[in-house]
Amino acid sequence: MLQERARSLSGIVNGIDYQAWNPQHDAYLAASFGAGDASGKAGCKLALLRRLELPEIDWQTKPVIGMVSRLSEQKGFDLIEGVLPHLAGLGCILVLLGSGDAAHTLRFEELSARCPNTFAARLGNYDEELAHQIYAGSDLFLMPSRYEPCGLSQMISLAYGTIPIVRATGGLADTVTEFDAATGCGNGFVFHDYSSAALLEAVKRALHCYGSEEWPRLMQNAFACDFSWDTSARSYAELYRSVVD
Repeated sequence: MLQERARSLSGIVNGIDYQAWNPQHDAYLAASFGAGDASGKAGCKLALLRRLELPEIDWQTKPVIGMVSRLSEQKGFDLIEGVLPHLAGLGCILVLLGSGDAAHTLRFEELSARCPNTFAARLGNYDEELAHQIYAGSDLFLMPSRYEPCGLSQMISLAYGTIPIVRATGGLADTVTEFDAATGCGNGFVFHDYSSAALLEAVKRALHCYGSEEWPRLMQNAFACDFSWDTSARSYAELYRSVVD
């Protein structure tokens, strides 16, 4: 039915509050930073590792992948479980803040206990302060959703210069584009097949880029994204005008 009515439908992406999510004025962070001077992000990363009691060895060169999410099948946690055993070999750390499905909660608590040097999970009640610190202190942000009507986390991560790794579905496909080192275009890393193998390949592409000479450009692309409600509001206004006309 929606396909038949496609000419009558319009899609407008969600928006975020850049006053609440702004690394230059975020009271929860160990240091402020932004597009003009991103040096404070390193201090936020170190503070995050210390809060989660993760190893500080080679912390400046070891990428941190963050997640702030509901624990549900929708969010792709079955894929993450398939990728976790490879993280140590890839030289990165995964940090997770979430709550939700009891089976996922138990499973990821067990995995966190088994992999204390590469995976830290804080599961249960939502922690606003820790959420801000994960967005700011992570290098990459993971959203391998099975489906995602729009999503806010990828927009927030971009505001903090934290590069999203997403599955091309719904609003994730609308807001994140694959980074092309040759052209300097794109703001993240995208995979299509709903599989742990496809997710792992996207993670590997992201890790290959991390620390390279292209990484600062990618971060600036992230900072430059505008998903404010001002932008969404203009889209609504244009839509209403088109209906009247």
